[in-house]
Amino acid sequence: METLIALLVGFALDLLLGDPQGFPHPVVWMGRGIAWGERQLRRCFPATPQGERLAGAALWVAMVTLSALLPALVLWGLGRCSPWLRLAAESLCCWQILAVRSLRTEAMGVYRALQTGDLAHSRTAVARIVGRDTQRLDHAGVTKAAVETVAENTCDGVVAPLVFLALGGAPLGFFYKAVNTMDSMLGYTEPPYRHFGLVPARADDAANFLPARLSALLMLAAGGLLGWPVAQGWRIFRRDRRRHASPNAGQTESVCAGLLGIQLAGDAWYHGVRHEKPTIGDPLRPVENEDIPRTCRLMTLTALLALALAVAGRALLL
Repeated sequence: METLIALLVGFALDLLLGDPQGFPHPVVWMGRGIAWGERQLRRCFPATPQGERLAGAALWVAMVTLSALLPALVLWGLGRCSPWLRLAAESLCCWQILAVRSLRTEAMGVYRALQTGDLAHSRTAVARIVGRDTQRLDHAGVTKAAVETVAENTCDGVVAPLVFLALGGAPLGFFYKAVNTMDSMLGYTEPPYRHFGLVPARADDAANFLPARLSALLMLAAGGLLGWPVAQGWRIFRRDRRRHASPNAGQTESVCAGLLGIQLAGDAWYHGVRHEKPTIGDPLRPVENEDIPRTCRLMTLTALLALALAVAGRALLL
């Protein structure tokens, strides 16, 4: 019951506060730990493909273990002192693990920049939330990048964390956050991460496999509640969900493209290298600025549906 209450309180805090500037965030600490561990392990293992894969695997095991074990020990210790202290701490943890408000805030920052017509400012804004090179993006490319990021992170930042929090509370939630953060930092196919980031990338694929598909179905349900063309979303989902390098990102991107009636994905540049990618969705109309707030509304309603499902599932575990 404490975990269930903490989940609800944490979700409410995320909607109300997001990620306040200057407030310490565990993901920042994870990022620093990953960067430090990478430097140390690259010195310890030979600079060969096998050596780099072993180093990446060792870093992954160390980070996910620490990320789950430390909060578990802290919550256990607080619980020994007072159940109210544990509840307060776990509520704060759940808040920090979720990213509904912050994702919407960053995407709407891109929207406001686009509304001014300042392409350079728009590229800078979208660079805060995407991993691709943004200096080559035109107006439509910036908009598509923001829409794709919100659609993909509906799983990574919302639904998947809710699933892990419902199953194992804050320790399992931080486990997932470590898996996802390592993939964001190391899971690239270009040097120097082609081999070092292999295990983190594959682990993230595995962790998100079921949540991504659940996210797509919840997104379709959210689209229905918004009065959007669910049949079209379902058709594009069935056709295009595998047209992505990631086995998971295409699930929600295809639903979003179908519901909006636009075409997403296509070729993109990463670290100066052009990657040829298939498109997702049909270009029934041009991409427009308003697609960003539309996708944010879709993400928020999907989050609420996921919360209801997580609460129901956690209640069944009691």
